[in-house]
Amino acid sequence: MFERVDHIGIAVEELDDAVERYRDSFEMELLHREVLADDGVEAALMGSGGARVELLAPLEADTPVGRFLARRGPGIHHVAYAVTDIDATLAELAAREVELIDVVARPGLRDSRVAFVHPRASGGVLSELVQAAPA
Repeated sequence: MFERVDHIGIAVEELDDAVERYRDSFEMELLHREVLADDGVEAALMGSGGARVELLAPLEADTPVGRFLARRGPGIHHVAYAVTDIDATLAELAAREVELIDVVARPGLRDSRVAFVHPRASGGVLSELVQAAPA
């Protein structure tokens, strides 16, 4: 069902500082940066070798990532899995009665399509499904 781990999402309070820290401390390259207004975040995708980390900073306090930071502070927000066909994956998960946050995929970074699986369905970990944009 999942091809691989696509990235780890990390909630941060200030995106510029986090990008600098990951670049300088871990030699990760900034691959992409984008505001996702519908999700209330600005995201930066960092990479090194095959590893990718998505840094997420809330645009406002009353957004999912803003509320996450208020409750838990900075740290791991989600694990994202690459899928080939997100619609088929969502249908299969729904048929298995897996609790979904998104029953329909929505736009993600770099024109990808994403959907989230509720943490109750995966041992307390928010899981994201990611279908890359067509090449």
